[in-house]
Amino acid sequence: MVENNTPNINWYPGHMTKARRAMQEDIKLIDLVIELLDARIPLASRNPDIDSMSANKKRMILLNKADLANETITLKWIKYFKDLGYEVVPLDSRNRNKMNDVLSSVMVACKDKIERDRKRGILNRPIRAMIVGIPNVGKSTFINSFAKKAVAKTGNKPGVTKGKQWIRLNKDVELLDTPGILWPKFEDKEVGVKLALIGSINDQILNIEELSLDLIERLRKISPGLVSGRFEVEEEGSAYEVLENIGRRRGALKKGSEIDTEKAANILIDEYRSGKLGRISLEVPKEESI
Repeated sequence: MVENNTPNINWYPGHMTKARRAMQEDIKLIDLVIELLDARIPLASRNPDIDSMSANKKRMILLNKADLANETITLKWIKYFKDLGYEVVPLDSRNRNKMNDVLSSVMVACKDKIERDRKRGILNRPIRAMIVGIPNVGKSTFINSFAKKAVAKTGNKPGVTKGKQWIRLNKDVELLDTPGILWPKFEDKEVGVKLALIGSINDQILNIEELSLDLIERLRKISPGLVSGRFEVEEEGSAYEVLENIGRRRGALKKGSEIDTEKAANILIDEYRSGKLGRISLEVPKEESI
């Protein structure tokens, strides 16, 4: 990736400080922490604060949006996290067919707790789980699919979930939904860029054009020919020239036939996020980036 195309991103709205503080209190009430990650960037979409806050709690990882990620790479991530001792389920949170797999994994993750309750004569006490994840990772959609009804607000932008809510999913599981939180500082600039690419940072504070140039460089490295095949443009030359060609092909023009590179940038990023460019992972296990 070309260094001068890498945007510098840092963002931490004030309400997330309050959400983090509340999560530290709420986590005392639960048996299991279910962490929802984006399958395209499992490491970059992990909040490092969760590990410290979840000490001594059972842990489970859901690799959401697996339908947008490279299947072979997702299998590697499943092994990676299982080797670390997590229960792991890949899923598309819109697909309710996967929810039985999730429930089975919840029961496996909490089998020690269930056995302790049984020995104490406590029967049918539901597992209390907390669902955590960064903004726009699909938590509310997952909860609605898991509960088989609309119990959580959803939206294709960060920050839809504003406060905590307890949701009784079935006789076995109660779920505490929490707002998505990022962390105060991105130690690695790469993390911020990847979060921006998948839509976990509000586009309104980003330089979309710079972000699209970064994406072009990544795509040329991950899958040479992908950009040229999708947009019918030459892939050689600078990333900016490629972006201009995309704008020209897609009719992103201002008055006087000037290319609207911001519109072209939005087209490219939207097509990546929606999967129209194919199933593309931006991270593989044990490597900084692709």
